[in-house]
Amino acid sequence: MATRGGMVKKTPVKEYENVRKNGLQAIVLKEKDELIEVKATDNTKDIFLVTKKGQCIRFHETDVRTTGRVSMGVIGMNLDEDDEVVAMQLDRQGEYLLIVSENGYGKRTLTSEFHVQNRGGKGLKCYKIMDKTGCVIGAKAVNDGNEIMMITNEGIVIRTGCDDISLLKRITSGVKLMDIKAEEGIK
Repeated sequence: MATRGGMVKKTPVKEYENVRKNGLQAIVLKEKDELIEVKATDNTKDIFLVTKKGQCIRFHETDVRTTGRVSMGVIGMNLDEDDEVVAMQLDRQGEYLLIVSENGYGKRTLTSEFHVQNRGGKGLKCYKIMDKTGCVIGAKAVNDGNEIMMITNEGIVIRTGCDDISLLKRITSGVKLMDIKAEEGIK
């Protein structure tokens, strides 16, 4: 599990086997924090956390100790005050990290460009934020042949093959993937 505030948590699936009608508590969250992604893992993967300010950290899953359901987890990424985690991906999900910004720009970068670090660091720059691009809104691990769909806040959808998105280095802004009106933004 990963939260906007940079916390990560690993809990055995068997702890969620007997779900009651009113549910089970899966994680304890700090005030103003929220759960953003949950992935099934097997203790052999690397975790990628990507922030809205264009930082990315890659660390071994084994760096996260196993905790029970009613716990907060551990710090996955140390964030600046105005930053937040927007995506968590696993290295085995794809060969490329696709990063998209709020003004419709994006790029693919080889996951091999991100070296493994210790959990809890600041990470590496993965996207060059500029006025024309806006902040990062999402990241997905993709392969050749995959397709993505981008949806604006106004409900406009486009479908794009990942092969058609430029393969660029880590510290770049990307190219225009979708025309966005000033009042729209991408989901």
